[in-house]
Amino acid sequence: MKKALYFLFTKSIGLYINLLSFIFPKKANQLAYALFSEPRDGKLLKEKLPNVLKETDQEIYQHEGEYFQTYTWKGNENVILLVHGWESNASRWENLLTYLKKSNSTIVALDAPGHGLSSGKEFNIPQYAAFIDILVQKYQPKHLIGHSLGGKTCLYYQSTYQSNSIEKMVILGSPSDFKIILNNYINLLSLNSKISKGLENYYLHHFNLQLEHFSGKVFASKIKTKGLIAHDTDDSIVLFEEAKKIASSWQDAIFIETKGLGHSLHGEELYQKIYAFLFE
Repeated sequence: MKKALYFLFTKSIGLYINLLSFIFPKKANQLAYALFSEPRDGKLLKEKLPNVLKETDQEIYQHEGEYFQTYTWKGNENVILLVHGWESNASRWENLLTYLKKSNSTIVALDAPGHGLSSGKEFNIPQYAAFIDILVQKYQPKHLIGHSLGGKTCLYYQSTYQSNSIEKMVILGSPSDFKIILNNYINLLSLNSKISKGLENYYLHHFNLQLEHFSGKVFASKIKTKGLIAHDTDDSIVLFEEAKKIASSWQDAIFIETKGLGHSLHGEELYQKIYAFLFE
Protein backbone atom coordinates (compact mmCIF):
# COMPACT_ATOMS: atom_id res chain seq x y z
CA MET A 1 0.00 0.00 0.00
CA LYS A 2 2.78 2.43 0.95
CA LYS A 3 4.66 1.63 -2.26
CA ALA A 4 1.53 2.28 -4.31
CA LEU A 5 0.93 5.62 -2.59
CA TYR A 6 4.56 6.62 -3.07
CA PHE A 7 4.34 5.69 -6.75
CA LEU A 8 1.21 7.80 -7.21
CA PHE A 9 2.73 10.69 -5.26
CA THR A 10 5.94 10.82 -7.30
CA LYS A 11 4.15 10.43 -10.63
CA SER A 12 1.66 13.15 -9.68
CA ILE A 13 4.50 15.56 -8.92
CA GLY A 14 6.16 14.62 -12.21
CA LEU A 15 2.92 15.17 -14.13
CA TYR A 16 2.52 18.62 -12.57
CA ILE A 17 6.10 19.62 -13.48
CA ASN A 18 5.66 18.27 -17.02
CA LEU A 19 2.46 20.27 -17.55
CA LEU A 20 4.07 23.35 -16.03
CA SER A 21 6.98 23.04 -18.48
CA PHE A 22 4.66 23.90 -21.40
CA ILE A 23 3.26 27.02 -19.70
CA PHE A 24 6.06 28.31 -17.47
CA PRO A 25 9.21 26.37 -18.47
CA LYS A 26 11.57 28.40 -16.30
CA LYS A 27 9.42 27.86 -13.21
CA ALA A 28 9.11 24.14 -14.01
CA ASN A 29 12.90 23.77 -14.26
CA GLN A 30 13.38 25.65 -10.99
CA LEU A 31 10.89 23.37 -9.23
CA ALA A 32 12.47 20.23 -10.68
CA TYR A 33 15.93 21.34 -9.53
CA ALA A 34 14.66 22.35 -6.07
CA LEU A 35 13.08 18.93 -5.52
CA PHE A 36 16.24 17.20 -6.73
CA SER A 37 18.71 19.22 -4.66
CA GLU A 38 16.79 19.71 -1.39
CA PRO A 39 17.44 17.04 1.28
CA ARG A 40 14.40 15.79 3.16
CA ASP A 41 16.36 14.38 6.09
CA GLY A 42 19.59 15.03 7.98
CA LYS A 43 18.75 18.30 9.74
CA LEU A 44 19.55 18.72 13.44
CA LEU A 45 18.17 20.90 16.23
CA LYS A 46 20.66 22.76 18.39
CA GLU A 47 18.79 21.80 21.57
CA LYS A 48 18.62 18.12 20.56
CA LEU A 49 22.13 17.41 19.36
CA PRO A 50 23.28 13.75 19.43
CA ASN A 51 25.58 13.11 22.40
CA VAL A 52 28.58 12.46 20.15
CA LEU A 53 28.37 16.07 18.91
CA LYS A 54 27.71 17.60 22.32
CA GLU A 55 31.24 16.68 23.43
CA THR A 56 32.86 18.78 20.68
CA ASP A 57 34.03 22.35 20.24
CA GLN A 58 31.51 23.84 17.82
CA GLU A 59 32.10 26.65 15.39
CA ILE A 60 30.14 28.35 12.61
CA TYR A 61 31.73 29.63 9.39
CA GLN A 62 30.26 32.03 6.84
CA HIS A 63 30.50 31.62 3.08
CA GLU A 64 28.72 33.60 0.37
CA GLY A 65 25.62 34.36 2.39
CA GLU A 66 25.36 30.88 3.94
CA TYR A 67 26.88 29.36 7.06
CA PHE A 68 28.04 25.89 7.97
CA GLN A 69 28.53 24.14 11.29
CA THR A 70 31.69 22.33 12.40
CA TYR A 71 32.49 20.01 15.31
CA THR A 72 36.02 19.42 16.64
CA TRP A 73 37.33 16.65 18.87
CA LYS A 74 40.65 18.13 20.01
CA GLY A 75 43.84 16.09 19.86
CA ASN A 76 47.38 16.47 18.55
CA GLU A 77 48.66 18.38 15.52
CA ASN A 78 47.54 15.68 13.07
CA VAL A 79 44.11 16.64 11.71
CA ILE A 80 41.45 14.41 10.13
CA LEU A 81 38.54 16.02 8.25
CA LEU A 82 35.25 14.08 7.98
CA VAL A 83 32.73 14.73 5.20
CA HIS A 84 29.30 13.07 5.45
CA GLY A 85 26.88 12.31 2.62
CA TRP A 86 23.34 13.01 1.41
CA GLU A 87 20.54 13.34 4.01
CA SER A 88 22.97 12.77 6.87
CA ASN A 89 25.05 14.93 9.23
CA ALA A 90 28.27 14.91 11.25
CA SER A 91 26.86 12.43 13.80
CA ARG A 92 27.11 9.61 11.22
CA TRP A 93 30.79 9.28 12.13
CA GLU A 94 30.13 8.15 15.71
CA ASN A 95 31.22 4.53 15.16
CA LEU A 96 34.36 5.37 13.22
CA LEU A 97 35.36 8.02 15.77
CA THR A 98 36.12 5.31 18.33
CA TYR A 99 38.92 4.07 16.08
CA LEU A 100 40.20 7.44 14.87
CA LYS A 101 40.53 8.73 18.43
CA LYS A 102 43.12 6.01 19.13
CA SER A 103 45.55 8.04 17.03
CA ASN A 104 45.06 11.05 19.34
CA SER A 105 44.46 13.14 16.21
CA THR A 106 42.37 16.29 16.11
CA ILE A 107 39.17 15.33 14.30
CA VAL A 108 37.00 17.89 12.53
CA ALA A 109 33.58 17.16 11.00
CA LEU A 110 31.20 19.52 9.23
CA ASP A 111 27.53 19.59 8.29
CA ALA A 112 26.89 19.85 4.55
CA PRO A 113 24.76 22.62 2.98
CA GLY A 114 21.14 22.07 4.00
CA HIS A 115 22.12 19.39 6.53
CA GLY A 116 22.71 19.22 10.30
CA LEU A 117 22.96 22.73 11.71
CA SER A 118 24.19 24.30 8.47
CA SER A 119 22.02 26.80 6.61
CA GLY A 120 20.33 26.49 3.25
CA LYS A 121 17.87 24.19 1.52
CA GLU A 122 20.04 23.20 -1.42
CA PHE A 123 22.84 20.64 -1.51
CA ASN A 124 25.40 20.86 -4.28
CA ILE A 125 28.93 19.51 -4.47
CA PRO A 126 30.78 22.70 -5.55
CA GLN A 127 29.38 24.59 -2.54
CA TYR A 128 30.21 21.70 -0.20
CA ALA A 129 33.75 21.65 -1.61
CA ALA A 130 34.08 25.38 -0.93
CA PHE A 131 33.15 24.70 2.72
CA ILE A 132 35.82 21.97 2.84
CA ASP A 133 38.43 24.35 1.46
CA ILE A 134 37.79 26.87 4.24
CA LEU A 135 38.56 24.14 6.78
CA VAL A 136 41.56 22.83 4.84
CA GLN A 137 43.03 26.33 4.77
CA LYS A 138 42.54 26.67 8.53
CA TYR A 139 43.47 23.20 9.81
CA GLN A 140 45.75 21.81 7.07
CA PRO A 141 44.42 18.25 7.55
CA LYS A 142 46.58 15.32 6.46
CA HIS A 143 43.62 12.96 6.15
CA LEU A 144 40.27 13.43 4.39
CA ILE A 145 37.44 10.91 4.81
CA GLY A 146 34.13 11.07 2.92
CA HIS A 147 31.03 8.90 2.72
CA SER A 148 28.62 8.60 -0.24
CA LEU A 149 28.10 12.03 -1.85
CA GLY A 150 30.53 13.34 0.76
CA GLY A 151 33.09 10.98 -0.75
CA LYS A 152 32.37 12.28 -4.21
CA THR A 153 32.70 15.83 -2.88
CA CYS A 154 36.15 14.90 -1.53
CA LEU A 155 37.13 13.61 -4.97
CA TYR A 156 35.85 16.79 -6.59
CA TYR A 157 37.61 18.90 -3.96
CA GLN A 158 41.05 17.32 -4.31
CA SER A 159 40.90 17.19 -8.11
CA THR A 160 39.86 20.86 -8.28
CA TYR A 161 41.70 22.49 -5.35
CA GLN A 162 44.61 20.01 -5.16
CA SER A 163 45.53 20.66 -1.54
CA ASN A 164 49.14 19.92 -0.67
CA SER A 165 48.34 19.27 2.99
CA ILE A 166 46.18 16.21 2.35
CA GLU A 167 48.33 13.08 2.26
CA LYS A 168 45.68 10.33 2.36
CA MET A 169 41.99 10.09 1.46
CA VAL A 170 39.36 7.49 2.35
CA ILE A 171 36.31 7.26 0.08
CA LEU A 172 33.38 5.17 1.34
CA GLY A 173 30.37 4.10 -0.76
CA SER A 174 30.79 6.94 -3.23
CA PRO A 175 28.96 7.25 -6.57
CA SER A 176 30.92 8.04 -9.70
CA ASP A 177 28.56 9.07 -12.50
CA PHE A 178 26.36 12.01 -11.59
CA LYS A 179 24.26 11.46 -14.69
CA ILE A 180 23.05 8.12 -13.27
CA ILE A 181 21.77 9.88 -10.13
CA LEU A 182 20.04 12.55 -12.20
CA ASN A 183 18.50 10.01 -14.59
CA ASN A 184 17.17 7.98 -11.64
CA TYR A 185 15.41 11.12 -10.40
CA ILE A 186 14.04 11.88 -13.87
CA ASN A 187 12.74 8.31 -14.24
CA LEU A 188 11.26 8.31 -10.74
CA LEU A 189 9.09 11.32 -11.58
CA SER A 190 8.72 10.44 -15.30
CA LEU A 191 9.88 13.91 -16.26
CA ASN A 192 9.78 14.87 -19.93
CA SER A 193 12.72 15.71 -22.19
CA LYS A 194 12.19 19.47 -21.75
CA ILE A 195 12.82 19.17 -18.01
CA SER A 196 15.67 16.70 -18.49
CA LYS A 197 17.45 19.09 -20.83
CA GLY A 198 16.67 22.01 -18.53
CA LEU A 199 18.32 20.27 -15.58
CA GLU A 200 21.45 19.54 -17.60
CA ASN A 201 21.59 23.16 -18.75
CA TYR A 202 21.23 24.32 -15.14
CA TYR A 203 24.42 22.51 -14.12
CA LEU A 204 26.24 23.75 -17.20
CA HIS A 205 25.30 27.40 -16.64
CA HIS A 206 25.43 27.59 -12.83
CA PHE A 207 28.42 25.35 -12.14
CA ASN A 208 30.14 25.35 -15.54
CA LEU A 209 29.94 21.56 -15.50
CA GLN A 210 28.98 19.10 -18.21
CA LEU A 211 27.40 16.06 -16.57
CA GLU A 212 29.68 13.56 -18.31
CA HIS A 213 32.67 15.37 -16.78
CA PHE A 214 31.05 15.56 -13.34
CA SER A 215 32.28 12.07 -12.57
CA GLY A 216 34.14 10.50 -9.66
CA LYS A 217 36.18 8.55 -12.19
CA VAL A 218 37.25 11.77 -13.90
CA PHE A 219 38.01 13.46 -10.59
CA ALA A 220 40.05 10.50 -9.35
CA SER A 221 42.19 10.50 -12.49
CA LYS A 222 43.53 13.93 -11.50
CA ILE A 223 44.37 13.03 -7.89
CA LYS A 224 47.94 12.25 -6.84
CA THR A 225 47.07 11.73 -3.16
CA LYS A 226 47.11 8.19 -1.75
CA GLY A 227 43.62 6.75 -1.44
CA LEU A 228 41.55 3.95 0.03
CA ILE A 229 38.21 3.16 -1.64
CA ALA A 230 35.72 0.91 0.15
CA HIS A 231 32.39 -0.26 -1.22
CA ASP A 232 29.95 -3.00 -0.26
CA THR A 233 28.69 -5.55 -2.77
CA ASP A 234 25.27 -5.38 -1.06
CA ASP A 235 25.00 -1.58 -1.37
CA SER A 236 21.44 -0.90 -2.57
CA ILE A 237 21.90 2.89 -2.72
CA VAL A 238 25.08 3.22 -4.79
CA LEU A 239 25.94 0.35 -7.12
CA PHE A 240 29.19 -1.53 -6.47
CA GLU A 241 30.23 -0.86 -10.08
CA GLU A 242 30.48 2.85 -9.27
CA ALA A 243 33.42 2.18 -6.94
CA LYS A 244 35.14 0.12 -9.63
CA LYS A 245 34.95 3.12 -11.98
CA ILE A 246 36.64 5.36 -9.41
CA ALA A 247 39.29 2.76 -8.58
CA SER A 248 40.09 2.20 -12.27
CA SER A 249 41.36 5.76 -12.72
CA TRP A 250 42.95 6.48 -9.33
CA GLN A 251 46.58 5.49 -9.73
CA ASP A 252 47.58 5.41 -6.06
CA ALA A 253 44.50 3.91 -4.41
CA ILE A 254 43.67 0.67 -2.59
CA PHE A 255 40.27 -0.86 -3.29
CA ILE A 256 38.50 -2.77 -0.50
CA GLU A 257 35.42 -4.87 -1.23
CA THR A 258 33.09 -5.57 1.70
CA LYS A 259 29.97 -7.69 2.01
CA GLY A 260 26.99 -7.31 4.34
CA LEU A 261 27.70 -3.73 5.45
CA GLY A 262 25.35 -2.07 2.98
CA HIS A 263 25.66 1.57 2.06
CA SER A 264 26.46 2.76 5.60
CA LEU A 265 29.71 0.72 5.69
CA HIS A 266 29.80 0.45 9.48
CA GLY A 267 32.01 -2.50 10.39
CA GLU A 268 34.85 -3.24 12.81
CA GLU A 269 37.07 -5.00 10.24
CA LEU A 270 36.72 -2.13 7.77
CA TYR A 271 37.45 0.44 10.47
CA GLN A 272 40.61 -1.42 11.41
CA LYS A 273 41.73 -1.37 7.77
CA ILE A 274 41.03 2.35 7.55
CA TYR A 275 43.07 2.96 10.70
CA ALA A 276 45.95 0.85 9.38
CA PHE A 277 45.90 2.73 6.05
CA LEU A 278 46.03 6.10 7.78
CA PHE A 279 48.47 5.43 10.60
CA GLU A 280 50.51 2.24 10.08
